Amino acid sequence: MKYEQRIVLKNGKEALIRNGVAADGAAVYAVFQQTHAETDYLLTYPDENRFVPALEAQFLEEKTKSANEAELIAIMDGKIVGTAGIESVGKKDKVKHRAEFGISVLKEYWGLGLGKALTVACIQCAKDAEYKQLELNAVSENDRALSLYRSLGFEEFGRNPCGFRSRTSGYQELVYMLLRL
Repeated sequence: MKYEQRIVLKNGKEALIRNGVAADGAAVYAVFQQTHAETDYLLTYPDENRFVPALEAQFLEEKTKSANEAELIAIMDGKIVGTAGIESVGKKDKVKHRAEFGISVLKEYWGLGLGKALTVACIQCAKDAEYKQLELNAVSENDRALSLYRSLGFEEFGRNPCGFRSRTSGYQELVYMLLRL
């Protein structure tokens, strides 16, 4: 799925949001490793990543060619600083109206509006792909993320009190959210 947009962030700098392509594989891999080391709110730890740069490149190329899935990257100052994507819940008739959303931004770039811009871009991609519902889950302690998602119209539809088991803080409650498109 193709997407490209330039935005101006809260600090006045410009960022480019576009779909990742094969040539971005190594850089996206490095950003994944770093973002997943910088917060305990994401699904995996860096040592659990089974991708290598070549597999990341292949993944990005597949998403670019997809009619209904996307992996977007945010570029500032000539480097990739965040990623976000939508992925189909499944191809079966009963679930093909649903997509899942995920996002990560380098900690150094938090608070600039990149998370919102990437989320809005993914919402647009989900609409363009004709999904009827976009879903995500977030750790209940991640107030900034939950506030962002609510501001964009996501609604809570459930919680899992032991959704994640952190290596450092024990169980983390997950908030399940959806946006009707």
